Amino acid sequence: QVQLVESGGGLVQPGGSLRLSCAASGFSFSAYAMSWYRQAPGKERELVAGITSTGGRTNYADSVKGRFTISRDNVKKTVDLEMNSLKLEDTAVYYCNARSVYTGNTGWGQGTQVTVSS
Repeated sequence: QVQLVESGGGLVQPGGSLRLSCAASGFSFSAYAMSWYRQAPGKERELVAGITSTGGRTNYADSVKGRFTISRDNVKKTVDLEMNSLKLEDTAVYYCNARSVYTGNTGWGQGTQVTVSS
């Protein structure tokens, strides 16, 4: 059973930084691609960043390229999202997602709130 717990959200001023972390358990972490999504009020959930099961490749939404960095540790079973130069429009609930590269099985965390405000 995929279990994901996000942490690290909070309130930050524009231009500031936050680091989100997602702790995984209950599944074979190294066989899953991991992603971060976000959902702002009144908007659909969107992909922010993804990383392959080995960590060899990453992809980012155009809106966060150059500002956000996704990384994973297959020993600690964590995936992080380093967010720099935060903007007001980055305000959202951020969700961790896991997807099996073999079965397509997916799971979601409960989300962590990120608020960018002056």
